[in-house]
Amino acid sequence: MIVPMKKVTIITQEKDADSAVKTLGQAGVLHVEHQRLPEGKDINDIQNDLEVIRKAIAILRKIEVKTKSYKEKEIGDFRFRARHVIDLEDRIGRLTEYSSATKKEIEKWKPWGDFDPAEIGALAEKNIYASLYKLPARGLGGFPGDAIVRKISAERGMANCVVISRRKIEMPFKELALPKLGISKMRARLAQDDKVIEMVKKDLKEQVSYISALVKVEKSLTEDLDMQKAASGMGRAGSITYLRGYIPYDAVSALMETAKREKWGISVKDPSPEDRVPTLIRNPKWISIIAPVFRMIEVVPGYHEFDTSLWFLVFLSVFFGMLIGDAGYGGIFFALTAFFHAKLGKKMPDKSPFILFYTLSLFAIIWGALTGTFFGQAWLAGIVKPLMPALRDNKNIQALCFLIGALHLSIGHVWKAVVKLPSPKALADLGWAAILWGAFFLAKTLILGENFPTFGKWFFICGPILVVVFTDLKRNVFKSIGFGLGNLLLNVVNSFTDVVSYIRLFAVGLATVAIADAFNKMAMSVGYSSVLSGFLTSIILIIGHALNILLGPLAVLVHGVRLNVLEFANHVDIKWSGFLYKPLKEEK
Repeated sequence: MIVPMKKVTIITQEKDADSAVKTLGQAGVLHVEHQRLPEGKDINDIQNDLEVIRKAIAILRKIEVKTKSYKEKEIGDFRFRARHVIDLEDRIGRLTEYSSATKKEIEKWKPWGDFDPAEIGALAEKNIYASLYKLPARGLGGFPGDAIVRKISAERGMANCVVISRRKIEMPFKELALPKLGISKMRARLAQDDKVIEMVKKDLKEQVSYISALVKVEKSLTEDLDMQKAASGMGRAGSITYLRGYIPYDAVSALMETAKREKWGISVKDPSPEDRVPTLIRNPKWISIIAPVFRMIEVVPGYHEFDTSLWFLVFLSVFFGMLIGDAGYGGIFFALTAFFHAKLGKKMPDKSPFILFYTLSLFAIIWGALTGTFFGQAWLAGIVKPLMPALRDNKNIQALCFLIGALHLSIGHVWKAVVKLPSPKALADLGWAAILWGAFFLAKTLILGENFPTFGKWFFICGPILVVVFTDLKRNVFKSIGFGLGNLLLNVVNSFTDVVSYIRLFAVGLATVAIADAFNKMAMSVGYSSVLSGFLTSIILIIGHALNILLGPLAVLVHGVRLNVLEFANHVDIKWSGFLYKPLKEEK
Protein backbone atom coordinates (compact mmCIF):
# COMPACT_ATOMS: atom_id res chain seq x y z
CA MET A 1 0.00 0.00 0.00
CA ILE A 2 1.02 3.62 -0.51
CA VAL A 3 1.68 5.10 2.93
CA PRO A 4 -0.21 8.35 3.71
CA MET A 5 2.15 11.30 4.14
CA LYS A 6 2.06 14.53 6.13
CA LYS A 7 3.51 17.85 5.02
CA VAL A 8 5.85 19.25 7.67
CA THR A 9 7.45 22.66 8.11
CA ILE A 10 10.17 23.03 10.76
CA ILE A 11 11.17 26.54 11.87
CA THR A 12 14.45 27.39 13.62
CA GLN A 13 16.72 30.34 14.20
CA GLU A 14 19.43 30.76 11.57
CA LYS A 15 22.18 29.95 14.06
CA ASP A 16 20.54 26.58 14.77
CA ALA A 17 19.94 25.61 11.14
CA ASP A 18 22.89 23.23 10.75
CA SER A 19 22.14 21.57 14.08
CA ALA A 20 18.50 21.07 13.05
CA VAL A 21 19.50 19.48 9.75
CA LYS A 22 21.87 17.12 11.55
CA THR A 23 19.18 16.09 14.05
CA LEU A 24 16.67 15.51 11.26
CA GLY A 25 19.25 13.46 9.38
CA GLN A 26 19.70 11.23 12.41
CA ALA A 27 15.93 10.85 12.70
CA GLY A 28 15.83 9.71 9.05
CA VAL A 29 12.15 10.38 8.34
CA LEU A 30 11.90 13.73 6.51
CA HIS A 31 11.84 13.80 2.70
CA VAL A 32 13.14 17.34 2.10
CA GLU A 33 11.49 19.73 -0.35
CA HIS A 34 14.06 22.46 -1.10
CA GLN A 35 12.78 26.01 -0.81
CA ARG A 36 15.56 27.39 -2.99
CA LEU A 37 18.28 25.98 -5.25
CA PRO A 38 20.97 24.30 -3.10
CA GLU A 39 24.39 25.60 -4.10
CA GLY A 40 27.80 26.35 -2.66
CA LYS A 41 31.47 25.33 -2.70
CA ASP A 42 30.96 22.47 -0.25
CA ILE A 43 28.23 20.99 -2.43
CA ASN A 44 30.38 21.27 -5.56
CA ASP A 45 33.36 19.66 -3.81
CA ILE A 46 31.30 16.69 -2.60
CA GLN A 47 29.72 16.26 -6.05
CA ASN A 48 33.18 16.22 -7.65
CA ASP A 49 34.38 13.61 -5.14
CA LEU A 50 31.29 11.49 -5.75
CA GLU A 51 31.80 11.63 -9.50
CA VAL A 52 35.38 10.35 -9.14
CA ILE A 53 34.47 7.65 -6.59
CA ARG A 54 31.51 6.35 -8.59
CA LYS A 55 33.65 6.13 -11.71
CA ALA A 56 36.30 4.18 -9.76
CA ILE A 57 33.66 1.85 -8.29
CA ALA A 58 32.21 1.19 -11.76
CA ILE A 59 35.69 0.25 -13.02
CA LEU A 60 36.34 -2.08 -10.09
CA ARG A 61 32.88 -3.68 -10.33
CA LYS A 62 33.75 -5.01 -13.81
CA ILE A 63 36.96 -6.53 -12.45
CA GLU A 64 35.34 -7.85 -9.25
CA VAL A 65 33.19 -10.27 -11.27
CA LYS A 66 36.35 -11.91 -12.67
CA THR A 67 38.19 -11.92 -9.32
CA LYS A 68 37.60 -15.13 -7.38
CA SER A 69 38.87 -13.91 -4.01
CA TYR A 70 40.49 -10.83 -2.53
CA LYS A 71 41.20 -9.41 0.91
CA GLU A 72 39.52 -6.15 1.82
CA LYS A 73 41.91 -3.32 2.73
CA GLU A 74 41.67 0.02 4.50
CA ILE A 75 41.46 2.82 1.99
CA GLY A 76 43.46 5.68 3.53
CA ASP A 77 43.15 8.71 1.22
CA PHE A 78 40.01 7.88 -0.77
CA ARG A 79 40.65 10.63 -3.33
CA PHE A 80 44.11 9.25 -4.13
CA ARG A 81 42.79 5.70 -4.33
CA ALA A 82 39.87 6.58 -6.61
CA ARG A 83 42.01 8.69 -8.95
CA HIS A 84 44.66 5.95 -9.00
CA VAL A 85 42.04 3.44 -10.18
CA ILE A 86 40.84 5.82 -12.91
CA ASP A 87 44.42 6.59 -13.99
CA LEU A 88 45.21 2.88 -14.27
CA GLU A 89 42.13 2.32 -16.42
CA ASP A 90 43.00 5.30 -18.62
CA ARG A 91 46.59 4.09 -18.98
CA ILE A 92 45.43 0.66 -20.08
CA GLY A 93 43.17 2.31 -22.63
CA ARG A 94 45.95 4.52 -24.01
CA LEU A 95 48.47 1.66 -24.21
CA THR A 96 45.92 -0.64 -25.84
CA GLU A 97 45.09 2.02 -28.41
CA TYR A 98 48.79 2.64 -29.09
CA SER A 99 49.46 -1.10 -29.42
CA SER A 100 46.59 -1.42 -31.90
CA ALA A 101 48.05 1.44 -33.97
CA THR A 102 51.52 -0.19 -33.84
CA LYS A 103 50.12 -3.50 -35.08
CA LYS A 104 48.52 -1.70 -38.02
CA GLU A 105 51.85 -0.01 -38.81
CA ILE A 106 53.66 -3.36 -38.74
CA GLU A 107 51.13 -4.85 -41.16
CA LYS A 108 51.42 -1.78 -43.39
CA TRP A 109 55.22 -1.91 -43.66
CA LYS A 110 55.69 -5.71 -43.61
CA PRO A 111 55.85 -5.90 -47.47
CA TRP A 112 58.81 -3.46 -47.42
CA GLY A 113 60.93 -5.62 -45.16
CA ASP A 114 62.79 -4.46 -42.07
CA PHE A 115 64.77 -1.23 -42.43
CA ASP A 116 65.82 1.65 -40.19
CA PRO A 117 64.25 5.00 -41.23
CA ALA A 118 67.05 6.81 -39.35
CA GLU A 119 69.65 5.35 -41.72
CA ILE A 120 67.74 6.68 -44.74
CA GLY A 121 67.80 10.12 -43.10
CA ALA A 122 71.55 9.81 -42.52
CA LEU A 123 72.13 9.00 -46.21
CA ALA A 124 70.28 12.18 -47.22
CA GLU A 125 72.85 14.22 -45.29
CA LYS A 126 75.49 12.71 -47.63
CA ASN A 127 73.42 13.64 -50.73
CA ILE A 128 72.23 10.08 -51.27
CA TYR A 129 68.45 10.12 -51.46
CA ALA A 130 66.33 6.98 -51.00
CA SER A 131 62.61 7.53 -51.57
CA LEU A 132 59.74 5.04 -51.29
CA TYR A 133 56.93 4.85 -53.87
CA LYS A 134 53.94 2.70 -54.74
CA LEU A 135 54.05 2.41 -58.55
CA PRO A 136 52.09 0.52 -61.20
CA ALA A 137 53.91 -2.82 -61.64
CA ARG A 138 53.87 -2.48 -65.47
CA GLY A 139 55.16 1.11 -65.63
CA LEU A 140 58.42 1.32 -63.78
CA GLY A 141 60.23 3.23 -66.55
CA GLY A 142 60.48 6.96 -67.18
CA PHE A 143 62.94 7.78 -64.41
CA PRO A 144 66.03 9.95 -64.93
CA GLY A 145 69.15 8.03 -65.99
CA ASP A 146 71.00 8.71 -62.74
CA ALA A 147 68.17 7.20 -60.64
CA ILE A 148 68.21 3.59 -59.51
CA VAL A 149 64.82 1.93 -59.13
CA ARG A 150 64.52 -1.30 -57.14
CA LYS A 151 61.27 -3.23 -56.67
CA ILE A 152 60.93 -4.51 -53.10
CA SER A 153 57.62 -6.36 -53.44
CA ALA A 154 54.37 -6.30 -55.38
CA GLU A 155 50.71 -6.62 -54.43
CA ARG A 156 47.44 -6.12 -56.33
CA GLY A 157 49.16 -4.78 -59.47
CA MET A 158 51.24 -2.22 -57.54
CA ALA A 159 54.97 -2.41 -56.87
CA ASN A 160 56.63 -1.23 -53.68
CA CYS A 161 59.77 0.49 -54.96
CA VAL A 162 62.77 2.38 -53.59
CA VAL A 163 64.28 5.09 -55.82
CA ILE A 164 67.91 5.99 -55.10
CA SER A 165 69.59 9.08 -56.55
CA ARG A 166 72.26 11.73 -55.94
CA ARG A 167 69.70 14.54 -56.13
CA LYS A 168 66.06 15.19 -55.33
CA ILE A 169 63.95 13.94 -58.22
CA GLU A 170 60.58 15.37 -59.16
CA MET A 171 58.19 12.43 -59.63
CA PRO A 172 54.60 12.30 -60.90
CA PHE A 173 53.86 9.95 -57.96
CA LYS A 174 53.42 10.71 -54.27
CA GLU A 175 56.38 9.79 -52.11
CA LEU A 176 55.54 7.68 -49.05
CA ALA A 177 56.31 9.21 -45.68
CA LEU A 178 58.78 7.06 -43.74
CA PRO A 179 57.66 5.38 -40.52
CA LYS A 180 59.17 6.57 -37.26
CA LEU A 181 60.59 3.13 -36.47
CA GLY A 182 61.59 0.03 -38.33
CA ILE A 183 59.57 -3.19 -38.02
CA SER A 184 61.98 -4.83 -35.57
CA LYS A 185 61.87 -1.81 -33.28
CA MET A 186 58.09 -1.58 -33.62
CA ARG A 187 57.80 -5.23 -32.57
CA ALA A 188 60.12 -4.61 -29.62
CA ARG A 189 58.03 -1.60 -28.59
CA LEU A 190 54.84 -3.68 -28.96
CA ALA A 191 56.24 -6.43 -26.73
CA GLN A 192 57.29 -3.85 -24.15
CA ASP A 193 53.82 -2.25 -24.21
CA ASP A 194 52.20 -5.66 -23.73
CA LYS A 195 54.35 -6.21 -20.63
CA VAL A 196 53.41 -2.80 -19.25
CA ILE A 197 49.72 -3.45 -19.93
CA GLU A 198 49.89 -6.72 -17.99
CA MET A 199 51.63 -4.95 -15.09
CA VAL A 200 49.02 -2.19 -15.02
CA LYS A 201 46.18 -4.74 -15.22
CA LYS A 202 47.70 -6.61 -12.29
CA ASP A 203 47.89 -3.37 -10.30
CA LEU A 204 44.28 -2.54 -11.20
CA LYS A 205 43.14 -6.01 -10.17
CA GLU A 206 44.77 -5.50 -6.76
CA GLN A 207 42.70 -2.32 -6.31
CA VAL A 208 39.56 -4.49 -6.04
CA SER A 209 40.54 -4.94 -2.37
CA TYR A 210 39.44 -1.34 -1.81
CA ILE A 211 36.01 -1.62 -3.42
CA SER A 212 34.09 -2.17 -0.16
CA ALA A 213 35.81 0.83 1.42
CA LEU A 214 35.04 2.97 -1.62
CA VAL A 215 31.38 1.95 -1.48
CA LYS A 216 31.25 2.99 2.20
CA VAL A 217 32.84 6.34 1.36
CA GLU A 218 30.39 6.81 -1.52
CA LYS A 219 27.47 6.17 0.83
CA SER A 220 28.88 8.56 3.43
CA LEU A 221 29.49 11.30 0.84
CA THR A 222 25.99 10.86 -0.56
CA GLU A 223 24.57 11.41 2.92
CA ASP A 224 26.86 14.44 3.40
CA LEU A 225 25.66 15.85 0.08
CA ASP A 226 22.03 15.44 1.09
CA MET A 227 22.75 17.17 4.38
CA GLN A 228 24.55 20.05 2.67
CA LYS A 229 21.74 20.45 0.15
CA ALA A 230 19.14 20.40 2.90
CA ALA A 231 20.94 23.17 4.78
CA SER A 232 21.59 25.23 1.64
CA GLY A 233 18.04 24.77 0.35
CA MET A 234 16.31 25.97 3.53
CA GLY A 235 13.94 28.88 3.29
CA ARG A 236 14.98 32.09 5.03
CA ALA A 237 13.09 35.05 6.43
CA GLY A 238 15.38 37.41 8.30
CA SER A 239 17.02 35.49 11.16
CA ILE A 240 14.51 32.65 10.79
CA THR A 241 15.09 29.54 8.66
CA TYR A 242 12.61 26.83 7.83
CA LEU A 243 12.82 23.33 6.38
CA ARG A 244 9.86 21.78 4.59
CA GLY A 245 9.18 18.24 3.49
CA TYR A 246 7.08 15.09 3.93
CA ILE A 247 7.01 12.32 6.52
CA PRO A 248 4.94 9.12 6.89
CA TYR A 249 1.82 9.63 8.99
CA ASP A 250 3.08 7.20 11.66
CA ALA A 251 6.33 9.19 12.17
CA VAL A 252 4.55 12.41 13.22
CA SER A 253 4.46 11.77 16.97
CA ALA A 254 8.19 10.98 17.15
CA LEU A 255 9.03 14.11 15.14
CA MET A 256 6.81 16.22 17.38
CA GLU A 257 8.74 14.93 20.41
CA THR A 258 12.04 15.82 18.70
CA ALA A 259 10.74 19.31 17.84
CA LYS A 260 9.66 19.83 21.44
CA ARG A 261 13.04 18.73 22.75
CA GLU A 262 15.01 20.86 20.24
CA LYS A 263 12.66 23.87 20.67
CA TRP A 264 11.70 24.04 16.99
CA GLY A 265 8.56 25.54 15.60
CA ILE A 266 6.68 22.86 13.68
CA SER A 267 3.64 22.70 11.41
CA VAL A 268 2.04 19.40 10.34
CA LYS A 269 -0.80 19.22 7.83
CA ASP A 270 -2.18 17.09 5.02
CA PRO A 271 -0.64 17.63 1.57
CA SER A 272 -2.71 19.65 -0.89
CA PRO A 273 -3.57 18.28 -4.37
CA GLU A 274 -0.95 20.64 -5.85
CA ASP A 275 1.91 19.29 -3.71
CA ARG A 276 4.48 16.90 -5.21
CA VAL A 277 4.34 14.20 -2.58
CA PRO A 278 6.88 11.34 -2.64
CA THR A 279 5.65 7.75 -2.76
CA LEU A 280 6.44 5.31 0.05
CA ILE A 281 5.20 1.74 -0.49
CA ARG A 282 4.90 -0.74 2.36
CA ASN A 283 3.67 -4.27 1.84
CA PRO A 284 3.88 -7.62 3.61
CA LYS A 285 7.11 -9.49 2.87
CA TRP A 286 5.43 -11.95 0.54
CA ILE A 287 4.16 -9.10 -1.66
CA SER A 288 7.38 -7.06 -1.43
CA ILE A 289 9.28 -9.65 -3.47
CA ILE A 290 7.92 -7.87 -6.57
CA ALA A 291 9.73 -4.62 -5.62
CA PRO A 292 12.94 -5.50 -7.58
CA VAL A 293 10.89 -5.55 -10.80
CA PHE A 294 9.65 -2.00 -10.17
CA ARG A 295 13.23 -0.92 -9.47
CA MET A 296 14.48 -2.58 -12.64
CA ILE A 297 11.92 -0.96 -14.95
CA GLU A 298 12.09 2.30 -12.93
CA VAL A 299 8.39 2.99 -12.48
CA VAL A 300 6.76 4.47 -9.39
CA PRO A 301 3.03 5.11 -8.94
CA GLY A 302 2.06 8.66 -8.03
CA TYR A 303 1.10 9.43 -4.43
CA HIS A 304 -2.59 9.70 -5.37
CA GLU A 305 -2.49 6.57 -7.56
CA PHE A 306 -2.80 2.87 -6.66
CA ASP A 307 -0.13 0.45 -5.53
CA THR A 308 -0.41 -2.50 -7.93
CA SER A 309 2.20 -4.69 -6.19
CA LEU A 310 -0.20 -7.51 -5.27
CA TRP A 311 -1.84 -7.84 -8.69
CA PHE A 312 1.48 -7.27 -10.44
CA LEU A 313 2.98 -10.21 -8.52
CA VAL A 314 0.00 -12.52 -9.05
CA PHE A 315 -0.44 -11.94 -12.77
CA LEU A 316 3.27 -11.66 -13.60
CA SER A 317 3.72 -15.12 -12.05
CA VAL A 318 0.91 -16.49 -14.23
CA PHE A 319 2.31 -14.72 -17.31
CA PHE A 320 5.80 -16.11 -16.60
CA GLY A 321 4.45 -19.64 -16.40
CA MET A 322 2.53 -19.31 -19.68
CA LEU A 323 5.28 -17.50 -21.60
CA ILE A 324 8.05 -19.88 -20.54
CA GLY A 325 5.57 -22.72 -20.95
CA ASP A 326 7.93 -25.58 -20.03
CA ALA A 327 8.50 -27.46 -16.77
CA GLY A 328 12.04 -28.35 -17.81
CA TYR A 329 12.95 -24.70 -18.33
CA GLY A 330 11.25 -23.83 -15.04
CA GLY A 331 13.44 -26.41 -13.31
CA ILE A 332 16.57 -24.88 -14.85
CA PHE A 333 15.52 -21.38 -13.76
CA PHE A 334 14.87 -22.73 -10.25
CA ALA A 335 18.29 -24.45 -10.15
CA LEU A 336 20.07 -21.31 -11.44
CA THR A 337 18.31 -19.24 -8.79
CA ALA A 338 19.42 -21.70 -6.09
CA PHE A 339 23.00 -21.56 -7.42
CA PHE A 340 23.21 -17.75 -7.37
CA HIS A 341 21.39 -17.63 -4.03
CA ALA A 342 24.09 -19.87 -2.50
CA LYS A 343 26.90 -17.95 -4.21
CA LEU A 344 25.75 -14.34 -3.73
CA GLY A 345 23.12 -14.54 -1.00
CA LYS A 346 25.48 -13.60 1.83
CA LYS A 347 26.54 -10.41 0.03
CA MET A 348 22.95 -9.29 -0.62
CA PRO A 349 20.96 -8.12 2.41
CA ASP A 350 17.80 -8.05 0.27
CA LYS A 351 16.85 -11.64 -0.63
CA SER A 352 13.62 -10.70 -2.44
CA PRO A 353 15.07 -11.16 -5.98
CA PHE A 354 15.82 -14.81 -5.18
CA ILE A 355 12.39 -15.41 -3.64
CA LEU A 356 10.77 -13.81 -6.68
CA PHE A 357 12.64 -16.05 -9.13
CA TYR A 358 11.85 -19.14 -7.05
CA THR A 359 8.17 -18.17 -7.31
CA LEU A 360 8.27 -17.46 -11.06
CA SER A 361 10.15 -20.70 -11.71
CA LEU A 362 7.54 -22.69 -9.79
CA PHE A 363 4.78 -21.23 -11.96
CA ALA A 364 6.69 -22.30 -15.10
CA ILE A 365 7.03 -25.80 -13.63
CA ILE A 366 3.32 -25.92 -12.76
CA TRP A 367 2.26 -24.75 -16.23
CA GLY A 368 4.60 -27.28 -17.84
CA ALA A 369 3.14 -30.05 -15.68
CA LEU A 370 -0.42 -29.03 -16.55
CA THR A 371 0.34 -29.07 -20.29
CA GLY A 372 2.80 -32.00 -20.21
CA THR A 373 5.62 -29.88 -21.65
CA PHE A 374 9.16 -30.82 -20.63
CA PHE A 375 11.96 -29.46 -22.88
CA GLY A 376 9.54 -29.52 -25.81
CA GLN A 377 6.81 -32.08 -26.19
CA ALA A 378 7.16 -34.26 -29.30
CA TRP A 379 10.11 -36.37 -28.09
CA LEU A 380 8.37 -37.16 -24.78
CA ALA A 381 4.97 -37.89 -26.29
CA GLY A 382 3.52 -40.98 -24.66
CA ILE A 383 5.89 -40.72 -21.69
CA VAL A 384 4.87 -37.47 -20.00
CA LYS A 385 1.14 -37.09 -19.50
CA PRO A 386 -0.35 -33.60 -19.03
CA LEU A 387 -2.20 -33.05 -15.75
CA MET A 388 -4.76 -31.00 -17.68
CA PRO A 389 -5.06 -32.37 -21.24
CA ALA A 390 -7.52 -29.61 -22.22
CA LEU A 391 -4.59 -27.15 -22.18
CA ARG A 392 -2.99 -29.02 -25.08
CA ASP A 393 -5.77 -27.62 -27.27
CA ASN A 394 -4.78 -24.24 -28.79
CA LYS A 395 -8.38 -23.04 -28.85
CA ASN A 396 -8.76 -23.66 -25.10
CA ILE A 397 -5.55 -21.76 -24.33
CA GLN A 398 -6.68 -18.81 -26.46
CA ALA A 399 -9.99 -18.74 -24.58
CA LEU A 400 -8.03 -18.86 -21.31
CA CYS A 401 -5.95 -15.87 -22.45
CA PHE A 402 -9.12 -13.85 -23.12
CA LEU A 403 -10.47 -14.91 -19.72
CA ILE A 404 -7.27 -13.81 -17.97
CA GLY A 405 -7.41 -10.48 -19.82
CA ALA A 406 -11.03 -9.78 -18.87
CA LEU A 407 -10.37 -10.81 -15.25
CA HIS A 408 -7.15 -8.80 -14.97
CA LEU A 409 -8.60 -5.59 -16.39
CA SER A 410 -11.97 -5.84 -14.63
CA ILE A 411 -10.15 -6.24 -11.29
CA GLY A 412 -8.73 -2.78 -11.92
CA HIS A 413 -12.18 -1.25 -12.47
CA VAL A 414 -13.75 -3.04 -9.49
CA TRP A 415 -10.84 -1.80 -7.37
CA LYS A 416 -11.50 1.77 -8.51
CA ALA A 417 -15.20 1.32 -7.79
CA VAL A 418 -14.53 0.15 -4.21
CA VAL A 419 -12.30 3.18 -3.59
CA LYS A 420 -14.99 5.56 -4.92
CA LEU A 421 -17.74 4.15 -2.72
CA PRO A 422 -20.19 5.41 -1.53
CA SER A 423 -20.12 7.84 -4.46
CA PRO A 424 -22.43 6.85 -7.36
CA LYS A 425 -19.39 7.34 -9.62
CA ALA A 426 -18.39 3.81 -8.61
CA LEU A 427 -21.16 2.55 -10.91
CA ALA A 428 -19.29 3.92 -13.94
CA ASP A 429 -16.34 1.64 -13.21
CA LEU A 430 -18.68 -1.30 -12.73
CA GLY A 431 -20.05 -0.38 -16.16
CA TRP A 432 -16.54 -0.62 -17.64
CA ALA A 433 -16.07 -4.01 -15.98
CA ALA A 434 -19.29 -5.16 -17.64
CA ILE A 435 -18.07 -3.91 -21.03
CA LEU A 436 -14.83 -5.87 -20.57
CA TRP A 437 -16.75 -9.09 -19.98
CA GLY A 438 -18.89 -8.35 -23.02
CA ALA A 439 -15.63 -7.90 -24.95
CA PHE A 440 -14.49 -11.30 -23.63
CA PHE A 441 -17.54 -13.09 -25.08
CA LEU A 442 -17.27 -11.07 -28.30
CA ALA A 443 -13.60 -12.08 -28.72
CA LYS A 444 -14.52 -15.75 -28.29
CA THR A 445 -17.20 -15.35 -30.96
CA LEU A 446 -15.17 -13.39 -33.53
CA ILE A 447 -11.80 -15.14 -33.06
CA LEU A 448 -12.65 -18.62 -31.80
CA GLY A 449 -15.97 -19.04 -33.63
CA GLU A 450 -18.03 -19.78 -30.52
CA ASN A 451 -21.66 -18.76 -30.19
CA PHE A 452 -22.28 -15.46 -28.45
CA PRO A 453 -24.28 -16.21 -25.24
CA THR A 454 -27.76 -14.75 -24.98
CA PHE A 455 -27.00 -13.09 -21.64
CA GLY A 456 -23.89 -11.44 -23.16
CA LYS A 457 -25.93 -8.64 -24.70
CA TRP A 458 -26.74 -7.35 -21.20
CA PHE A 459 -23.06 -6.53 -20.67
CA PHE A 460 -23.24 -4.22 -23.71
CA ILE A 461 -26.55 -2.74 -22.58
CA CYS A 462 -26.01 -2.18 -18.85
CA GLY A 463 -22.31 -1.34 -19.06
CA PRO A 464 -22.60 1.64 -21.46
CA ILE A 465 -25.64 2.99 -19.57
CA LEU A 466 -23.69 3.03 -16.29
CA VAL A 467 -20.69 4.67 -17.97
CA VAL A 468 -22.75 7.36 -19.71
CA VAL A 469 -24.84 8.28 -16.66
CA PHE A 470 -22.31 8.07 -13.80
CA THR A 471 -18.93 9.07 -15.27
CA ASP A 472 -19.16 12.74 -14.23
CA LEU A 473 -21.86 13.84 -11.76
CA LYS A 474 -20.44 17.33 -11.14
CA ARG A 475 -22.05 18.69 -14.30
CA ASN A 476 -25.75 19.10 -15.05
CA VAL A 477 -27.60 16.06 -16.37
CA PHE A 478 -27.14 16.80 -20.06
CA LYS A 479 -23.46 17.73 -19.78
CA SER A 480 -22.85 14.68 -17.59
CA ILE A 481 -24.44 12.34 -20.12
CA GLY A 482 -22.56 14.03 -22.96
CA PHE A 483 -19.24 13.68 -21.16
CA GLY A 484 -19.96 10.03 -20.34
CA LEU A 485 -20.96 9.31 -23.93
CA GLY A 486 -17.74 10.85 -25.23
CA ASN A 487 -15.71 8.81 -22.75
CA LEU A 488 -17.55 5.66 -23.85
CA LEU A 489 -16.95 6.22 -27.57
CA LEU A 490 -13.25 6.88 -27.00
CA ASN A 491 -12.56 3.80 -24.88
CA VAL A 492 -15.04 1.04 -25.74
CA VAL A 493 -12.97 -0.15 -28.73
CA ASN A 494 -9.81 0.01 -26.58
CA SER A 495 -11.47 -2.30 -24.05
CA PHE A 496 -12.01 -4.93 -26.75
CA THR A 497 -8.47 -4.65 -28.15
CA ASP A 498 -6.97 -4.77 -24.65
CA VAL A 499 -8.76 -8.05 -23.90
CA VAL A 500 -7.68 -9.49 -27.26
CA SER A 501 -4.07 -8.36 -26.66
CA TYR A 502 -3.72 -11.03 -23.95
CA ILE A 503 -3.57 -13.60 -26.75
CA ARG A 504 0.13 -12.74 -26.86
CA LEU A 505 0.49 -15.13 -23.91
CA PHE A 506 -0.65 -17.96 -26.15
CA ALA A 507 1.39 -16.88 -29.19
CA VAL A 508 4.71 -16.40 -27.40
CA GLY A 509 4.25 -19.51 -25.26
CA LEU A 510 3.44 -21.53 -28.40
CA ALA A 511 6.53 -20.15 -30.13
CA THR A 512 8.73 -21.20 -27.19
CA VAL A 513 7.41 -24.76 -27.32
CA ALA A 514 7.64 -24.83 -31.12
CA ILE A 515 11.32 -23.80 -31.08
CA ALA A 516 12.11 -26.46 -28.47
CA ASP A 517 10.15 -29.07 -30.41
CA ALA A 518 11.90 -28.17 -33.68
CA PHE A 519 15.35 -28.60 -32.15
CA ASN A 520 14.26 -31.86 -30.52
CA LYS A 521 13.14 -33.24 -33.92
CA MET A 522 16.33 -32.00 -35.57
CA ALA A 523 18.41 -33.72 -32.88
CA MET A 524 16.46 -36.97 -33.11
CA SER A 525 16.89 -37.03 -36.90
CA VAL A 526 20.67 -37.14 -36.31
CA GLY A 527 20.34 -39.76 -33.58
CA TYR A 528 22.94 -41.48 -31.40
CA SER A 529 24.10 -44.23 -33.78
CA SER A 530 27.77 -43.23 -33.46
CA VAL A 531 30.04 -41.08 -31.29
CA LEU A 532 29.99 -38.28 -33.88
CA SER A 533 26.21 -38.34 -34.32
CA GLY A 534 25.75 -38.44 -30.56
CA PHE A 535 28.02 -35.42 -30.22
CA LEU A 536 26.14 -33.50 -32.91
CA THR A 537 22.79 -34.41 -31.35
CA SER A 538 23.94 -33.12 -27.96
CA ILE A 539 25.21 -29.86 -29.50
CA ILE A 540 21.87 -29.31 -31.29
CA LEU A 541 19.90 -29.90 -28.09
CA ILE A 542 22.16 -27.66 -26.00
CA ILE A 543 22.08 -24.79 -28.53
CA GLY A 544 18.33 -25.03 -29.10
CA HIS A 545 17.28 -25.15 -25.48
CA ALA A 546 19.91 -22.59 -24.40
CA LEU A 547 18.41 -20.20 -26.98
CA ASN A 548 14.95 -20.69 -25.51
CA ILE A 549 16.22 -20.25 -21.96
CA LEU A 550 17.90 -16.97 -22.91
CA LEU A 551 14.91 -15.62 -24.86
CA GLY A 552 12.31 -16.65 -22.27
CA PRO A 553 12.99 -13.92 -19.68
CA LEU A 554 13.16 -11.35 -22.50
CA ALA A 555 9.67 -12.41 -23.62
CA VAL A 556 8.43 -12.01 -20.05
CA LEU A 557 9.95 -8.53 -19.84
CA VAL A 558 8.46 -7.44 -23.17
CA HIS A 559 5.01 -9.02 -22.86
CA GLY A 560 4.37 -10.03 -19.24
CA VAL A 561 5.55 -6.74 -17.76
CA ARG A 562 3.84 -4.74 -20.51
CA LEU A 563 0.41 -6.21 -19.71
CA ASN A 564 0.81 -5.00 -16.12
CA VAL A 565 2.51 -1.65 -16.73
CA LEU A 566 0.43 -0.54 -19.73
CA GLU A 567 -2.87 -2.40 -20.22
CA PHE A 568 -3.73 -2.93 -16.56
CA ALA A 569 -2.34 0.45 -15.47
CA ASN A 570 -4.41 2.27 -18.11
CA HIS A 571 -7.60 0.74 -16.77
CA VAL A 572 -6.67 1.76 -13.20
CA ASP A 573 -5.60 5.27 -14.31
CA ILE A 574 -2.01 4.79 -13.16
CA LYS A 575 0.35 7.19 -14.96
CA TRP A 576 3.51 6.09 -13.09
CA SER A 577 4.12 9.76 -12.33
CA GLY A 578 5.51 9.25 -8.85
CA PHE A 579 8.98 9.49 -7.32
CA LEU A 580 10.37 7.54 -4.38
CA TYR A 581 10.33 8.75 -0.79
CA LYS A 582 13.99 9.36 0.13
CA PRO A 583 14.32 10.71 3.66
CA LEU A 584 17.23 12.85 4.81
CA LYS A 585 19.48 10.37 6.56
CA GLU A 586 22.81 10.46 8.34
CA GLU A 587 24.39 7.55 10.19
CA LYS A 588 24.73 8.30 13.88
